[in-house]
This record gives sequence, C-alpha cells and structure tokens, in this order.
Amino acid sequence: MASPELKGLVPFSRKSLELIKQHIAKKHSEENEEDDLKPNPDLNVGKKLPLLYGNLSGEMVSEPLEDVDPYYYNKKTFMVLNKNRTIFRFNAASIFCTLSPFSTIRGTTIKVLIHPLFQLLILISVLTDCILMTMINGPEWEPAVEHTLLGIYTFEILVKVIARGIGAGPFSFLGDPWNWLDFSVTLFEIVTRFSSLNLTHMLESVRTLRILKIIPLNQGLKSLVGILIHCLKKLSGAIILTLFFLSIFSLIGMGLFMGNLKHKCLWWPQENKNETLYNRTGNPHYIPETESFYYLEGEEDALLCGNRTDASQCPEGYVCVKAGKNPDRGSSNFDNFGWAFLALFRLMAQDYPEALYHQILYASGKIYMLFFVVVTFWFAFYMASLFIGILSMAYEEEKKAASEKTETKATFQQTIKALQEGNGAAENKSTQIEMKKRSPAFLSTSVDMLEESTSGHNEELKKSRKKCPLCWYKIAKTFLIWDCSPCWQKLKNFVHRIIMDPFTDLFLIICIILNILFLALEHYPMSEDTWSLLFFGNMVFIGIFTAEMILKIIAMHPYQYFQVGWNIFDSIIVLFGLAEFYLANIAGLGDFRQLRILRIFKLGKYWPTFRKLMLTLSNSLMALRDIILLLFTFVFFSAVFGMRLFGESYKECVCRIDKDCRLPRWHMHDFFHSYLIVFRILCGEWIETLWDCMEVAGPSSCICFYMMVILIGNLLILYLFLGFVSAFNSYRDATPEEDSEAKNIQLAMARIKKGLNYVLLKILCKKQNVPKKTVDHVNDTYVKENTSDHTLSELSNTQYFPKEKEKSSNTEKNTTTENESQSLIPSPSVSESVPIASGESDIEYADNKEIQSRSGHEDSKGKIKQSSSSECSTVDIATSEEEMVNEHERLKHLITDRRRSSPSQISKEYKKKKIWQNIRKTCCKIVENSWFKCFIGLVTLLSTGALAFEDIYIDQRKTIKILLEYADMIFTYIFILEMLLKWMAYGFKAYFCNAWHRLDFIVVIVFCLSLIGKTREDLKPLTSIKFLRAIRVLSQFERMKVVVRTLIKTTLPTLNVFLVCFMIWLTFSIMGVHLFAGKFYACTDQPNGEKLPVSEVLNRSQCESHLYNESLSWENAQLNFDNVGNGLLSLLQVATFNGWIDIVYSAIDSLDVDMQPSFESNLYMYCYFIAFVILGLFLPLSMLIGVIITNFNKHKIKQGGSNMFITAKQKKQYRWLKRLMYDDSPKPIPRPGNKLQGFIFDLVTSRVFNVIIMVLICLQAIIIMMESDEQSPQMYAVIFWINSTFVILYTAECVLKLISFHCYYFTSIWNILDFMVVVFSITGLFLPLTVGYYLVPPSLVQLVLLSRIIHILRRGKGPKVFHDLMLPLLLSLPALMNISLLIFLVMFIYAIFGMYNFAYVKKEAGINDVSNFETFCSSMICLFQVTIFAGWDGLLNAVFNSKWSDCDPDKINPGTQVRGDCGNPSVGIFYFVSYIFIIWLIIVNMYIAVIMEFLSIVSKKKTRSLSEYDFRKFFQVWERFDPDRTQYIDSCKLSDFAAALDPPLFMAKPNKGQLVAMDLPMAVGDRIHCLDVLLAFTKRVVGKDAGTEKTLSEIESAFALANPIKITYEPITTTLKRKQETVSATIIQRAYKNYRSRQNDKNTADISILDSGQELQDTKKGVCLGKVKEKSAIQSQI
Repeated sequence: MASPELKGLVPFSRKSLELIKQHIAKKHSEENEEDDLKPNPDLNVGKKLPLLYGNLSGEMVSEPLEDVDPYYYNKKTFMVLNKNRTIFRFNAASIFCTLSPFSTIRGTTIKVLIHPLFQLLILISVLTDCILMTMINGPEWEPAVEHTLLGIYTFEILVKVIARGIGAGPFSFLGDPWNWLDFSVTLFEIVTRFSSLNLTHMLESVRTLRILKIIPLNQGLKSLVGILIHCLKKLSGAIILTLFFLSIFSLIGMGLFMGNLKHKCLWWPQENKNETLYNRTGNPHYIPETESFYYLEGEEDALLCGNRTDASQCPEGYVCVKAGKNPDRGSSNFDNFGWAFLALFRLMAQDYPEALYHQILYASGKIYMLFFVVVTFWFAFYMASLFIGILSMAYEEEKKAASEKTETKATFQQTIKALQEGNGAAENKSTQIEMKKRSPAFLSTSVDMLEESTSGHNEELKKSRKKCPLCWYKIAKTFLIWDCSPCWQKLKNFVHRIIMDPFTDLFLIICIILNILFLALEHYPMSEDTWSLLFFGNMVFIGIFTAEMILKIIAMHPYQYFQVGWNIFDSIIVLFGLAEFYLANIAGLGDFRQLRILRIFKLGKYWPTFRKLMLTLSNSLMALRDIILLLFTFVFFSAVFGMRLFGESYKECVCRIDKDCRLPRWHMHDFFHSYLIVFRILCGEWIETLWDCMEVAGPSSCICFYMMVILIGNLLILYLFLGFVSAFNSYRDATPEEDSEAKNIQLAMARIKKGLNYVLLKILCKKQNVPKKTVDHVNDTYVKENTSDHTLSELSNTQYFPKEKEKSSNTEKNTTTENESQSLIPSPSVSESVPIASGESDIEYADNKEIQSRSGHEDSKGKIKQSSSSECSTVDIATSEEEMVNEHERLKHLITDRRRSSPSQISKEYKKKKIWQNIRKTCCKIVENSWFKCFIGLVTLLSTGALAFEDIYIDQRKTIKILLEYADMIFTYIFILEMLLKWMAYGFKAYFCNAWHRLDFIVVIVFCLSLIGKTREDLKPLTSIKFLRAIRVLSQFERMKVVVRTLIKTTLPTLNVFLVCFMIWLTFSIMGVHLFAGKFYACTDQPNGEKLPVSEVLNRSQCESHLYNESLSWENAQLNFDNVGNGLLSLLQVATFNGWIDIVYSAIDSLDVDMQPSFESNLYMYCYFIAFVILGLFLPLSMLIGVIITNFNKHKIKQGGSNMFITAKQKKQYRWLKRLMYDDSPKPIPRPGNKLQGFIFDLVTSRVFNVIIMVLICLQAIIIMMESDEQSPQMYAVIFWINSTFVILYTAECVLKLISFHCYYFTSIWNILDFMVVVFSITGLFLPLTVGYYLVPPSLVQLVLLSRIIHILRRGKGPKVFHDLMLPLLLSLPALMNISLLIFLVMFIYAIFGMYNFAYVKKEAGINDVSNFETFCSSMICLFQVTIFAGWDGLLNAVFNSKWSDCDPDKINPGTQVRGDCGNPSVGIFYFVSYIFIIWLIIVNMYIAVIMEFLSIVSKKKTRSLSEYDFRKFFQVWERFDPDRTQYIDSCKLSDFAAALDPPLFMAKPNKGQLVAMDLPMAVGDRIHCLDVLLAFTKRVVGKDAGTEKTLSEIESAFALANPIKITYEPITTTLKRKQETVSATIIQRAYKNYRSRQNDKNTADISILDSGQELQDTKKGVCLGKVKEKSAIQSQI
C-alpha cells in the first residue's frame, strides 16, 4: 500500500466533511481493500504538533483543522491546536445531541476547553481539593471553597459535553472513561449537597475519587495507566492460576486444621478429671473459660495445644480442650473457606507468617511444617517468579519499542541537523521530498526530533550557547577570572601543581576515609576524652577540606572551579561545616551536625563505581518519573480514601481495640497516620492493622480496601522495581582510565610502590657481597633439593636442568599457578594447562573434550607436549603411570648421582624407585576408583548426619553417645587415610592447588581438633567446631559444586556495588546515631516489661530515685542506635521488616537523652525510616539484583546459553523433561473388538465424558468449600452422602475404563493416580466405621478426592495457559533441586552450630517449645523462619539475654552437665547476619534461574524456532498420512496434512494457495516427498535470515542419517508449475468452451432468424387477409 504524503494544516470546512463522507462510502464499496494504517503515536491527543507540518498561524489557533494523521481520515474527526501546538481531536459527526462542528456555540466551548489557562484552572482546583480532603477539621471557609470547586467541575463537564458531544464517537464525552468517573462523582456530590439525603459520610469517601483526576490531566500518567492495564491482561493467566492454587491450598488447610486453633489449655481440677470434658458447662466446679485458660507471659491469646505427640502439651493441672474463639481476635483460623483463603493469602504475601506458623505447629504438630514449606515455595517463590517474569517481559517489550523509536529519532535528528546546517535550499527541498516519500510509521517515530527544526533553530542555538544574559558574562569575566599580575600567575601555577598532584589526591582520599572513621566512632555513652578527640578531628578535617577548596579556587579561578559538579559539592560541604562550627551552640541550630554525613559521599569523587551507579540512578529516575508520580498519586489517594472511609469508625469504636480507649499507633483518623498505614501495607505488613480495621469497621469493607492497596500498590512497586533493575542491568564496572582522579590515585600508588622497591633493592644489594663459592654452593644445593621435591609432571617434560634458568622459571610458574588456584573458579588457562586426575577434576569445563583428552586416561597414548606440563600435577600428564614414574626416577637419578654412581648402585636405586612407582600407581588407582568415591561420599553423608544426634538429650542416651564417639574416630581415620592416599597419588602441589582438596584438608583438621578437644577438659570448646564437618559435602557432590561456582561468578564481580550499598547504610546508621543515640532508654517495670508513662516518671533521675520500688529500672532497648554497629543491626531488621516496629516505636517516642519516652512525641521521625526503606533498601536492592543479573547473563552467554545451575548429566534430564512436557500424545490404546467393550471404550474416550468428569471434580471442590467448623449434624450427614456419591461415581469411571482399556489402563500415570484415589477413597470411607473417626478423620476422604483436581493442570484437559505457566517450573526442576540441596546444607550447618551455641538459651521472645535449638528438628524449624525472613528478630532477642537480670548463668539443666540459660549476643549477631546474607544470595539466584527460564521459553516462542518436539510431531502426523512409510504422500492430501499439524508448523484451511506458493517438487504420480515438505514448512516458520540455510542443511543431514535407505527420485514438476499448468489448461478449456458456445449460439441465431422471417410473412399475410375480410364484411353490411 502506498504511503500517503505528508499533509499540511488545512482548515476543516463543510467541503472537507463531504469529502470524508465520500471517501468512507468509497471504502465501504471496496470490500476487499484492506486498511493497515495505524495511529501515529506522535500525533496522539496531548502531543505537540511537530514543526514539520508547518508554522501555526494565528488564524489556525483554536480553529477546526483537517486531521493530519491518515489513520483518522476515515473516522470523521477533526483536530484543534492551542497556542502551544497541543493536539486535541474531536468527532465531526452530528449525532446523539452533538452540535455541528461549524456551530458557533461548539466552537466557543472548544476554544475554552483547549485553552491552557482552563487546564491550569482544573489542575489548581484538583490540587486544592486534595489539600482540603487531608484536613479533618477544616477552616470556616472550607464549605465555600468546596461549593466553588463543585461549580468549576460542573462548568468543566458542561464545556466538555458541548465541545465533544455526548456519545458521537471515541472522542466524545462518554468515549473517555475518565469522564464517566468525573461525571459520576460530580453528580453524586450535587445530589448529596442539594437534597435532604444524609449521605455526608459517603460523599466524603466518594469525593476522594477526584484525586484520580490528576491522571488524565497528565498525558504521561494516562498512557502509563494504559500500559499497566495491558500488563494486567498479560498477567490474567497467572492471576487465575494463583487463585486456583490459593483455593486448593485453602481446602487442604481446611481439611488439616479446621477447628484446631480453638484447642486451648483449660484448668481442670483433679477431682473432676474423670468427668467428660464436653459437658463441662454442667460441672459445678467449672470456671469461666476466659479466666481458666493458660496464658504465656506477655501474650494476649491463650496457649494453644494439640492431642498429637509432636504438638504442644499443656502444663500440669491443665487439659487440652476445644473451647473459646480463634486467636488474633478470631481472624486466624481455617474454620471455613473464607478465613482459610485469607490465611493462605497472608502466607503467600509472607506477612507475619511466623505467628500462624507457630499457632499451627502448637495445635497440630511439628510435622505440618511441611505444609508451610510447600506453601512458601509455591507462592512466595514460584508464583512470585511468574509475576516478575511476565511483568519483566512486558516491561522489556515496552522498553524495546521505546528504544527503537529513540534510535530512529536520533538518526532522523542527524539528517535534520545536516539539513539545517546546509547552505543550499536545494538540499532542503530534496530532503523534504525524501521525507514525503517515507512511510507514516517512519514519520511517527521521528517527529519529536523535528520540533527543533526550520525557522526557530538558529535562535534556539544561540540561546543554548548563551544561557545567561550578556551582562552576567561580563561580570563573571571581570570578577571570577583572576588574571591580576605575573606574581599571581606564578602563585597560581605553583598551587596548581600542588593541588593537582597525585599525592594530593591520595592524601585527600585518606582524609575522607579517616573522616568517615571518625564519624563512625561516635557512640553513647562517650567519654570526655573521646568527645574531645572527635571534635578536634572534625575541626582538622573541616580545615583540610576548606584548604582544598581555597587552593583549587586559586588554581582554577572561581569560574572554572564552579563549572565542576564535584567542586560545587565540596564547597557546600565546607559551607555546612563552617556553619556547624559557628552555629553549634545556638539553640535550635544544632541539626547542622547531621550534615556531616555528606562528607561520606566525597569518596564518590575518587570512586568510579559510585559515580557510575549514581549516574545510572539519576537517569533511571528521570526515565521512570511517570511511574513514580503515579505511585505517589495512588498512595496519596489510598491514604485519603482510608481516612474518609474508616476515620470516624476508629474514633467511635476505639475501645474495641484499645483497653484505655485511646487511639492506637496505627489508625486512619488523620491523614498522616492513614498514610503510614498505607506505607506499611506496601511494605508487606498489613495483617495486624487489618485485624484492628475489621474490629472497628467490619470485615467486608476493610478487606476490600486492603486488597485494593495490596494488589494495585504492589503492581506499581513491582513495575518500578523492574524499571530500576533494567536500568542497572546495563551497568558495567567502571575502569580507572575513565577519570583523572582514579588515574591520579593509581599513579600515586605506583610511585609509592616504585619507591619501596628502590629502597628494598638498595637494602638487599648490600647483602649480595658474599663469596662466589658460597653462591655456587647454595645454587647447587637448591637445585638438588628442588629436583628431589619436584612433582612428576614437572620432570616428565624436562631433560636437563640448568641451575639459574630452571630456578627462575619454576618460581614464575609456581607464582602463577598459586595465584590462579586461590579461587574455586579455575581460569581457562589453568583448566587447560593443569591436568589432574580425571576423577578429581572439579573445574566447570570438565565436559570439554579438549580437556578430557588431556586428563591422563589409560587409553591416552603418545607423547605430551611440553606446553601442557603442570606445576600442580603428578599423574595425569604422562602417557601412563609406569612411564611417568620411570621418567621421574631416571631424571632424578641422572642429576644427583651421574658422577658418583656405579651400575650396581643404579640398579638398586632403580628397584627402590620401582617400588615407589608401584605404590603411587596403586594409590592413584584407588582414589580414581568409582567405588572408592562412592564409599567416601557415603562416609561423608554419615559423618554429617551423625551431627544431628548431638542435641541436649545426648547425655541421656548413653548408647548413642558411645556409638557417635566411635563413629567420629572411624570417620577421622577414614578421611585421614583418604588424604594420605591423595597425597601419594597426586603429590602435595596438585593436592593443594585444588580448592576442593584444600576444603577437604580443612575438614580433616576439624576432625582432628574435635577429637583432641574430647581428651582434655580445657580443650573442650574445640568440639564446637564439629559443625564444619558438613562443609565436606560440597566437595563430594558435583551438583553443589556447580551452584557454588555460579554463586561466586555472579557475586564476586558485585563487590563494588555491595560496598556502595554498605556506604548508603553506613550513612543512615551514622544519621541514626546522631538522631537517637542514648534516647531509647526508658524506665520500665521489670515484671511485665511495661514502660511507665511520662506523668509518673519524667527522666532517668526520677526513675532511679524510686528506691521503694525495686522493680523499676532504667533500661535501654535491645536494638538501638547508640553506636554504628547497633545502628546497622537495627537497619537490618528494618530492611527485613522483622522487629522494625519496636525500633520505630522507640524512635517516635524518644525525647532526649536521659528523658522518659512519651507516646508519639517525636512523630515525624517516621520520615527517617520511610527514607531508609526507599533510599537504603529499595534502590540498593535494585542495584544489586540488576548487577547480579548482568553477571548471570554474561556467564550464561559464555556457556552457550545453557543453565548454569545444572551439571552435564542434568542437561540430559533437562532435555528429557522438555520432551516429556511437550509430548501429549501417548501411544493410542487399541479399541476392543467386543461390541460392549467397544461401546464403553467410545464412551470413556469421548470428550463429553471427560467434560462430565471435570465438572464432577470441580463440584467436589465446591462441596468442600461449603463446609465449616461446628456445623450441624444434618450438614455432616449430607456431606457424607455427597462424598459417598462421588466415590461411587469415580469407582464407576475406574471400572468402565478397566473394562475397556484392559491392561493398557495402567500405562498412563494419570490413570494410576485415579485408581489410587478410588482405592484410598473407599478405604477412607469404610475404615472409620471399624477403627473410629479419631484415627481416620472424615476429611481424609475429601482430601483424597480433591487430589483429582490436578487433572486441570494436565495438557489438553485444563486451560492451556496453566500448562504454559507450569512449564518453567518443571524445566527448572534440575536447577532448583541443586540450589535446594545447597540451601539444605547451609541450613544443616547452621542448625548444628545453633545446637552447639544456643541449645540452653532461656525460652522467651522467639524461642519457645516449638522453635528452639534443643534438637535438630527444632533448629531446622527456627532456620526455616529465618530463611523466609520471618521472626528472626525474636530469636535474636532471646540470644541477647546475657545479663544477670535477664537470665541465670548457674541454672541447672536436667540431664546434662551444662549450666546456665544465657545467650551470647556477639555470636548470635554473627550467626543470624551471616545466615541471612548467604541465604539471600542463594534465594536471589533461585529467583533469577526460574525467571530466566521463563523468559527463555517466551523468547524461543517469539523467535519462532523449531524444537525437537515439533519435528517429532511432524513425523507422527506424517505417519498417519503415509502408513506404508514410503516417504511420499499424494499432493491432494497435502492440505489435510498441513491442517493436521501442530503450531508452529500448522497451516489452517484454506491453505492450498500457500502450499502452491511453496513450489514443492513433485514426483511421478503427483507425489511429494517428506523431506521437501519438511524443509519448506521449516523455511516458512524460521523465515529468511542468515541462519536459515544452515538450519535447513542440518535438517537434511539429520534426515539422511535417520533414513540411510532414501528413495531417490527425479522430480518431474513442482506444485507451482502444476498449478500453472492446471490454471492454463482451465483457461484454455474455458476459452474453447466459450468458442464452441459462441458458435452454437451463432448457428442457433441464424436458424431462428429464418424461422422468424417466415413467421413474419405468414403473419403479414394473415393480417392482410383479415383486413380484406373485414372490408368485405362492412361492404356487405352496407
């Protein structure tokens, strides 16, 4: 289709409208013509008209113009431009109460509507309304302002209705959804204000929707909303799948935990112990439940209990009964589907999961930890990965489209710039003609850059060159450029040499680091000397920085100095420092001290990584400004909406949530607190505030509001997060060559190094004056010793040993090899030049054929080149073990004894060396043997597993303890023996050059030390390092090695980014020390831990003066900001949102040092934590993940795009899984010959039957949803019979399939699953009748029947989107298994470490009967909490108890010799922080692995590549059309064959035209060969690119290999030629038929003419005769 020419600005007239109507009518008549035009994005509504369309004269402003976009030429539209050239588009149709575009009234309203002042008025009105809506008690003039604003909104609607029409088209008033919202709100407000209806509260809530008017007023926000709606459409499949699994797990939770959370410990007198508990209300000794439950100290809810052995047990005197309500005000339970769904949604969102986790384990047993593990993995990991993957795919598509548009614009900008700078008008004219010839798509991507075009370019260029008035340049030249005198120039040059010297930069960076250290040394309490030292240091640094500024100003002139951004930053720091010095003692101005932290960022001047990250951040902030503004708008709207909706409820019903009837910390009565609640919801902490909201306002409205904030808010945050990650994904580490400061630092360090080398050389030269004979003797001795110590591989390629040359070369080689072997990741050079034993090759390129050929197998014969010799190997490089040892001994013998040895001595020496050779050969065979490796692996697992038995009960299990002691000795001896064998086989260098061997050596040392620790009491602490034994598992299993290597590859390059993030955290920690140091102390009552109010205790002195009350103490919070270390730990808890609420409470209640905290006295300290969450958590997290993804992709490309977390063997499993997932066509089951069986076979294989079964499965799930706890007996009976009916139906289905399928029934795994469901359902239905319902719960049958719902995920049974979304998980299973093994190993190691250090810690805070470190299982429960970042603050608080007031160091622990229940804070901090950091890195890589797998699947679908599955399906379909396997089919069958294929090879009918166009060769009999069809179809799918021919040749060669006996043939024609022949024959036949038809018609015409002539003559004769007769008759009458 020809591209339309560029259209100028033409007024819209009646003639224009008539032409449009005629064009539309013409389009309707031409039905076959396709219109493929699309709207020009640069001519959308709200964009500015490019200057390419000409100048805008005054007559055209605010006047109707013909639409310049060809797309709208047939839409009956016209456009109007305002003074700013902004495009407005209107409908020209005069229908449905729409005035004519030529109407004066409509023209006037259009002018008003598009005027910038009118839009500014609306924006100001909306902002004013937003401010008024945040006020609880507004000023007196507020009603008048509200009425005025209502009038403005009404006037706006009237103007829009008249200007646009009501419903005349897409640009009418009702064509914009935002107008619907505006009209509804305005109409509701008018009706409410001017009627007698009392809807004031509802009006306040509805009015908040006006805040959303900001979105349509900003074109960027409006388009972004459209993008997000598009993303939601793509997320629809994932949302449905999430709801499906939430429902399924909710039903499972109902079956497992229904009513369990009502089990509580009830006090029961001993004399009534034999009475039945269910009839307790009739017992005279019964005590009311609320008073008789057992409560733990500080807990609001009663202690939960269970009847299982692994559940919580009640204390003595209490019994476990089902009574009272559920915990958390009745909101945490699984008693019906609604509450269960909310609980699962809470677990999915990972909000306070540790509370529900503990409640279930208390009431149901520790075994149900598996339920939480599965739920956490499925929702918090996999479903989250799916959402991130889909959103990232959508974001990358949008980014790619924008980048393509930008590139095209940049290209076109260069063309326009060349045009503008040209001198000839001819060139300008030719360029315009060229632009007219371009397509509209090209113009649409380039018009933005044309805004700098033509007429106004020269003026703009001058303005850009002169940003300031001319007078300012004169002033700057006069006063800011100092060229006073030659003396000044000399001084300036001298200062310039000093200040620009590399050593000056080095001195400055040392001062900056020292200044940061001084800032970090501030703490509380601080001695006078320390304070003086820090104060003096601060003055010194201020002086140094001031001197730097002054000297640079002198050296560079003020004009040049302030042209550099870092110099401006330095001057600001100096200004603040001097201001702090002079204003520090003035009241209210001491906050200048906070500005010291800016000095930390001076380090960025000399840190390229920091500067590059900050530049990337600033650019991304500008690019993402629309999404940031939209997120802020949504948060503001949610806060105001929540305040208006629930504010009064919090005030009126406050007594329901607070015993003192005082508003709690989290409420929505005012805007600031409502904003804090919304912010907390977006941080993932919402369930506790939701409980309060449901108490005061009801569940329905609160849940709807919270779900809205959670879903929409998280979508916006996730999209923003992906934007930042994508920005940092393109980050590359900066090099020092890119900036002068880094070069200066390197130059200074090089000079220092050169100077040190010179000094050392001078010192060493004095020691070189030794006798020459001594030197020769030393060299000779060295050669002898070095020769005797050489490894076999060093000697196997050397014939002679010159002394000095060999010494130097060996030194160089050893240095290189040792440096390269320091990491677990061998470099490629090492992997090629350091061959070691084949079984010990731990490098990642072990599957490389070139490396394997060098690995020294027995079948490797021939000579090895000298370049492949190794400094770290003794076995693999020789052709065989015997030859290696012989060569080694022969060379050693020749060097040491060639002058003194006799032949007999040589023979004896040779025999001795032969024995040594055989010993080493035997050792090598042993350690390389696969059975030996399996044995060592088994011993490693046993030694690791034995650690799990050493819990607090080990002293009570004497037999197990003795067995473990003997086992430790046996394991130690085995590992020592293995180490000795490897030393013998590989030599010391080869052994210790391998990082995994070094790890094994460390573990052997650990074994030995632990055994030594058992021998002496004073060495007993050495036994606590036994947990390191488990590290040996890493070196024994390749799956874990692969994960460790990948983690190192993706993490080590990010160390610079980690340091930048740490610097940000250090800044916030120092700021926290300045703000809160010493202010978290409070006077508390020890028994209950409550803080006394300010009305009772005002400060520390009053607290300590209460001598009569010994329970009062002035205590500090466990987590505080008294020093930088505590500040960093507090910030870590804020970052993980664990325990951060207590830290925030302490901050906002703080007053001053030694002052008693007061409730929310420092309320706006919330801003500090909000700033940290945004700047210290969100942005650094985006940086880290973006850089990790960059490294991940880089190394993945190096490995050819394969998964980095799987081994070579697992790659085969990956391909097998891929085939399994794509293969949905199992072997067909033969139809039985018996009529009855055949009828049943047709029945059970029909689609209707399968649909009925799926409906039954869904009905079964719906029936379970209807259940609830404590339902009526009638309901129980109904559900029992319904379940029985389902069992009968499923049994009938199974029997019918068994009858029709016979033994083929069990060939399908799905049939086996159905058969097991039937068996277990029947068993579960009848077994309770014999053994009772206590052993077999009634819910068992329902859960078994529910398992059939998995059929929905089956390909072909359920929605296809489910299968597509499950595919990444199944294909990632090998990688996930490897990562999960590493996570389990880390958890195991830390669990053992926790058992050794925290087993006897006092049970309080997070350590209780369920979560503790007493046993291995309990430790794993604790670590699972920490793994999901839930509740680790409580565990740390318990470990912090190390004072006499908190614990008892002399407490006797029964059954063991260990005394005390105190913790170790320093060990606890290291334990939890290191675990969180390691687990975070592993989990991030897990997310990346699954997301990358998802994106790779999507990208393969987009690239239209063909897989092995597609080819296999092709041949399966071909086999149906060619049952005799002749490799040919008739051409008449080709259309059906193409329609029978699966996508992407599928070709829907009608497809004969496409098949003919493929020009397929045809053999005799109009037959087509299989390979020709396959190649043609492949070319159609893949397309025409550089790799197509290669792909086709590979397919052809593969077909030839698969079909060696290929039938050769000579094609006689092609489908295209045959079609042409057919068409030609048809044309000839038609022509001949037409000719014959014409001849026949001609002959018939001649005959008819003769006949008609004769008839005419006869007629004439008859007429004449009639006339004669008539005349004669008349005459006769006369």
